[in-house]
Amino acid sequence: MSRKVLMIVGDFAEDYETMVPFQTLLTLGYTVHAVCPERAAGERIRTAIHDFEGDQTYSEKPGHGFTLNASFADVSAADYDALLIPGGRAPEYLRMNARVLELVRAFDDAQKPIAAVCHGAQLLAAAGILKGRRVSAYPACAAEVKLAGAEYADIAIDAAVTDGHLVTAPAWPAHPAWLSQFIARLGTTITHG
Repeated sequence: MSRKVLMIVGDFAEDYETMVPFQTLLTLGYTVHAVCPERAAGERIRTAIHDFEGDQTYSEKPGHGFTLNASFADVSAADYDALLIPGGRAPEYLRMNARVLELVRAFDDAQKPIAAVCHGAQLLAAAGILKGRRVSAYPACAAEVKLAGAEYADIAIDAAVTDGHLVTAPAWPAHPAWLSQFIARLGTTITHG
């Protein structure tokens, strides 16, 4: 039976941090349900492309439309093996949704793997699950991570950190490290023959 991953997204989630993990996990044979509060399967969210072009912070450009393949109203943490939270602007308002925070806490309480990248740490902080943990995020979220009682992992932009069942990374350049660590937490081993 395929392992099931829940991915919580919203409008202006970072494009690469939504598309790449979704497609990678599908390629590896996982079932991935992408959901958004107040949206149903078949509806779309808009994404944003964040790039690092030498400015004081990332630039933002329109991304792709991303079609949801499950309905938020129908999901239960008990039905999934893991949770994935992309970054971008979506986490800043998703963290105000009580049901989203309830889902994050349910995955944490069950010690199921949780992968968050970039601003995804805002959801982890708002859910109150970071105390005493080592967590990476986009550097602009370091204050929130620290205020939530975690140690902010100031790592390279292409690195990731695993602390127990949490796998976090600063931004999309970390996809190889972040996704490798996440799938390892899911019990998948990739070998080359």
